[in-house]
Amino acid sequence: MNASPTHDRWRRLWLLCGWVMIGLVILFSLIPAPPILDVSQGDKLLHLGGYALLMAWFAQVYRRPGSRMCVALGLTALGITLEVLQGMTGWRSFESSDMVANTAGVLLGWLLAPPRGPELYRRVADRDRLAANAQSSAR
Repeated sequence: MNASPTHDRWRRLWLLCGWVMIGLVILFSLIPAPPILDVSQGDKLLHLGGYALLMAWFAQVYRRPGSRMCVALGLTALGITLEVLQGMTGWRSFESSDMVANTAGVLLGWLLAPPRGPELYRRVADRDRLAANAQSSAR
């Protein structure tokens, strides 16, 4: 897809939403009483799902393997860092199994990303670009 003002706008918005999600992960990782999933191993499912969502989200924009590897390494480092910080808070605990769930989520997110998974970002940006072209053609 060629870079255009519409594409650039969607890219910035997509990345902003991703960074907001990262901020929420940081917040929920460090507050005393985070939301829980009331099922067996619910916290591990939240770790897995959260990091899978983040990886799949950023992989929509960062399509090249090298770029995706950087995202994956960054998210893995985030999960490890937050787990260490939890152990230092006094109200949360350090659990290496959470780091494993985070890393597994990153891998799952990579697997669910394009080209195997849906190309959500590209569809949204293309739809908006086509609508903008249709409007300019109608003028």
